[in-house]
Amino acid sequence: MTDTTQGAAPAAPNMGYRTYVLITLIIVYTFNFIDRQIIGILAIPIQQELGVSDTTMGLMRGVSFALFYSTLGVPIAWLADRSSRVWIMTIALSLWSLMTAVCGMITTPVQLFLARMGVGVGEAGGVAPAYSIVSDYFPPEQRARALAVYSFGIPIGSAVGIVFGGVVVTLLDWRAAFIIIGVMGLAFAPIFRLTMREPERGRFDAGPKPTPVGVMPVIRKLMTKPSFWALSVGAAFSSMMGYGLFAWIPTLLVRSYSEGLVEFFSWAPGFLFPEGAPAVLYASYFYGTVVLVGGIVGIWMGGQLADKLGAKSRSAYAIVPAVAFLATAPFLIAAVLSTNLTLIFFVMLVPTALSLAWLGPVLAAFQHIVPPNMRATASALFLLINNLIGIGIGDLVIGAMSDGFASAFGDDSLRYSILCGSAFYLAAAAMLFIASRYLAKDWEGDTAPAAEPSTEAEPA
Repeated sequence: MTDTTQGAAPAAPNMGYRTYVLITLIIVYTFNFIDRQIIGILAIPIQQELGVSDTTMGLMRGVSFALFYSTLGVPIAWLADRSSRVWIMTIALSLWSLMTAVCGMITTPVQLFLARMGVGVGEAGGVAPAYSIVSDYFPPEQRARALAVYSFGIPIGSAVGIVFGGVVVTLLDWRAAFIIIGVMGLAFAPIFRLTMREPERGRFDAGPKPTPVGVMPVIRKLMTKPSFWALSVGAAFSSMMGYGLFAWIPTLLVRSYSEGLVEFFSWAPGFLFPEGAPAVLYASYFYGTVVLVGGIVGIWMGGQLADKLGAKSRSAYAIVPAVAFLATAPFLIAAVLSTNLTLIFFVMLVPTALSLAWLGPVLAAFQHIVPPNMRATASALFLLINNLIGIGIGDLVIGAMSDGFASAFGDDSLRYSILCGSAFYLAAAAMLFIASRYLAKDWEGDTAPAAEPSTEAEPA
């Protein structure tokens, strides 16, 4: 997989092809999140068939996936910094799609754990190379917006996974949902490979043409960048709740609001809800819509604000998401405590948007605090921290707290588990405010804005 196509990329790709690149990467990222999140809506019938607790479900869904997804991302990104990122993503898409289909063939909890582990192995090669590709197709002043648009794959994929899973489990069963979406990803892999051109590395960055480096030089470089660690830990705290909510909100809706869901959709045409449709179908439409609308709005606004304010102060790339996280917690608490589904729907749009506003700003910052030849590896190290904590712990912690609260709160135990977890958004905000103090000093690749205050001049 030697990067022989690097020099073949056009010196200045036209906007039409760059748009195509972004759309194609979004589609791949959408498959990534469908395959990652579809198990959230399917957890209800899976738990019924396999007879597992919330804690065990958190282990099968979160820890199994995060184990190799996080750790393998670093060596794969090292390879992506010196070989074809397009080939790596093609192989990754094929593998995680195949293992998603395998999830539909399991018969025991252990088999599901291993199959989800396989999905994580494949998805380890799907994100960090994409960040690097986007950065080589879009100049620095457009990267936060471009990476924000790329991140649309998160709400689109999560929403499609939630709704698709709910529909298929109603019409067929949960196994069919895994198999169908896995086959679709396998079919798209050759299209991606044949139409995506490998971009020239560092095309828009000043300085000599970058040469590949090992993992240790990247780690040594990052050890001099306190903003990297603060951003990574802050994003990880937010991801504990982000992934936890994607995983558990559908179950909360079914357990605590099943009758209200039917009434909420009383206006909907009959073909959407066949007679006798299970509550999981109503929950899938409800939460899928919240994730899609709230997620896209939040991600886009975060990227827009970061590029606009970041032109004056690099610290904006951390301050914008920090403020968003501060505002997320009270809205989430209000939504979870309410018993009115109409109110929950509209209030929940706000924390969904705010909690995802960090993606464009923080991902753009990571592309600027290391040189171009270190971007994929640095992104993978960020993903290692973010996903080991976010995916590996978040889902499990919420599930374990739910089991712990069950004796006191019954079917409402998830409600109080999520309420306790909202504190992680406050921890995320604190870490990002710390990161904002160092971003100006850590920034590389272009001249800092004239209005940028020095780190030493900032008040404590």
